Amino acid sequence: MPFDPSYHGQSVSRVKSLAKQMSPPSATNFTAEVVPQAPEDPLFGLVRAFRADEDPSKVDLSIGVYRDDNAKPWILSVVKKADDILHNDPELNHEYAPISGIASFTSKAAELILGGADSPAIKEKRVTSFQTISGTGAVHLGALFLARFYQGSKKVYLSDPTWANHHQIFTNVGLPIASYPYFSKETRGLDFEGMKSALLGAPDRSVVLLHACAHNPTGVDPTLEQWKEIAEVIRLKNHFPFFDSAYQGFASGDLLRDNAAVRYFVEQGFEFVVAQSFAKNFGLYGERAGCFHVVTAPASDAEATITRIASQLSILQRSEISNPPLYGARIASIVLNDPKLFSEWEENLKTMSGRIISMRKALRSKIEELGTPGTWNHITDQIGMFSYTGLSETQVQKIRSDYHIYMTKNGRISMAGLNTRNVEYVAKAINAIVRDVK
Repeated sequence: MPFDPSYHGQSVSRVKSLAKQMSPPSATNFTAEVVPQAPEDPLFGLVRAFRADEDPSKVDLSIGVYRDDNAKPWILSVVKKADDILHNDPELNHEYAPISGIASFTSKAAELILGGADSPAIKEKRVTSFQTISGTGAVHLGALFLARFYQGSKKVYLSDPTWANHHQIFTNVGLPIASYPYFSKETRGLDFEGMKSALLGAPDRSVVLLHACAHNPTGVDPTLEQWKEIAEVIRLKNHFPFFDSAYQGFASGDLLRDNAAVRYFVEQGFEFVVAQSFAKNFGLYGERAGCFHVVTAPASDAEATITRIASQLSILQRSEISNPPLYGARIASIVLNDPKLFSEWEENLKTMSGRIISMRKALRSKIEELGTPGTWNHITDQIGMFSYTGLSETQVQKIRSDYHIYMTKNGRISMAGLNTRNVEYVAKAINAIVRDVK
C-alpha cells in the first residue's frame, strides 16, 4: 500500500487498525534465491573436522600457526616480556589510536621491511605507513586504494597458486584478477620461465602480487638473481608491484634475508606497496597487528606525492575501521624499539624457523628411508611454514580417512604441525598412500 498523507496525525489505534488491513510482510527479504548458502571456508572447515576427530593418532597439518615440539601454541619469550612492560606502564590507557596507527609501531615496521632507517625510501621521505588488521587488512587497504586511484590496468596478477584469500580480497573491491604460472608440478619448484613469460604478456601497467618470502602455499621462493630478472620484466612492462610479506624472519630466521626482494625493489627506485603481517613472526595471530606501506618513486615532488596518498588512505581507513586496535601493535612496538628485546626476538625467530627446518629434514629423511616412490628433495628445498607435498586430492582424502592426517586438498602441509613424536607416523602414512593411491 502506498503512503497516504492522511495518516499524519491519526491516533495510534487508527494506525493499528489500518495496519491490520494491509497484507502481512513477507518472512524475509533475504530468501535462498537472493542469499544462497555459502560454502564453509575450506581451511577452517578442516580445522573444525580435526577438532571433532577423536582418533588419538590424528595430526593437524592444515592451518598455518606455529606449534612447539609438544604440538602446543608457543608464546614468544620476548612477547611475554613486552606484555609485562605494557601492563606495568602507569601511563597505559585505552584511548583511540590515530587513524594511521601507533607511530612508534608503523615507523619501525617500515624500517623492518624496507631495510632499516638508512633505506633510501625512508631517508627521502617517500614512504607512508598505516597500521592495519594484520596482513589481511593490509592487503585489503591496498586493494581498496588501487581500486580507487590506480590509473593503470586494473587487473591484478596472482601467482598460481596463491593464498586463497587473495582472490576474494581483490574481487570484493571490484578488481579483476588473473594468474601467472608459479609452481611447476614436474620439478615441484618455481616455474620461472612460465612466470616471466606471463608477466611479459600481461597488459602494460598491470598490478602484480608478489610474495616477499616463504610463498604461500608452495614454500617455493625465487633466488635473489631470479628476483632481479623479475624486476627487469616489471620495469620493462611498467607493472605495479604489490608485495605481501607475511613471514619475514619466520621463514629463514634472518630478517634481512627474508626482505631481500623488497630491499632490492627499493634500491632500484620502484614505486610499490607492501602488506606486512606480524602474526607469524611475533606469534600474535589473534591480535591482528599489521601494516600497509606505500613507497613512491624517487622524484623532486615525492614527499608531496606521499602526503597526498596518505591523506586518501586516512579517508579509506576511517570509513573501514576508523582506528586500528592497540594491543598487538603495542607489543610489537615495544620489541622493535628496544635493542635488547629486538635481539631476543631474533633468537626467538631462529628457534621457530630452526624447528621447522629440522622437521623438513626429518620428514624427507624418513620418507626416503622407506623408499617411497618419487623424489622428495622439494621438502627441504622449500622454505617457511608450508610444504607443497605433491600429493593429489585423492591421496589427501585417503590419508585423512585412513590415518587421520589433515592437510588442505592441494597437498599443502603446515610444517609446524610436525614434531618429533608424529613425523615418523606421517612419513609412513605418506609412503603407504603414495604406493596405494595413484
